[in-house]
Amino acid sequence: MKKIILSLMVLVASVAANAQKYALVDMEYILKNIPAYERANEQLNQVSKKWEAEVDALLSEAETLYKKYQSESVFLSDAQKTKAEEAIMAKEKEASDLKKKYFGSEGELYKKRQSLLAPIQDEIYNAVKDISDQKGYQLVLDRASGGSIIFASPKIDISDDVLQKLGYFN
Repeated sequence: MKKIILSLMVLVASVAANAQKYALVDMEYILKNIPAYERANEQLNQVSKKWEAEVDALLSEAETLYKKYQSESVFLSDAQKTKAEEAIMAKEKEASDLKKKYFGSEGELYKKRQSLLAPIQDEIYNAVKDISDQKGYQLVLDRASGGSIIFASPKIDISDDVLQKLGYFN
């Protein structure tokens, strides 16, 4: 019985010793130091502003049609009112469809972001994986997204190693 307990204690100790090989990265810091990421973000912002302007223009047209309808509605026949209301609703639907096309969950902005940022993120992931394999880390946490990390020694932060592996020096 004592041998079983002793064996379990040794097993637990060896598992705990192996599980202590970990590191941290700061993805925000890494991304800020990669010029291609900054260029991609700027490109996304420009495209987003352009598309927002298109949607806003359609909404403005719908609002103009509505104001015109309100001011002229007393002079319009029922058929003309219906036609004007349909035109307003069609313009609002067009704006809504365009907004969904550009900014929806599977919209053009999402696709553009994936095409621009995914290669950079993959490159970072591969660098982190290579460093982890070389140095024997079994766990690498992102300091930027890990809100529950209260303190971490700078000694275990491999962000600069990742940047160096990617060819960026600070």
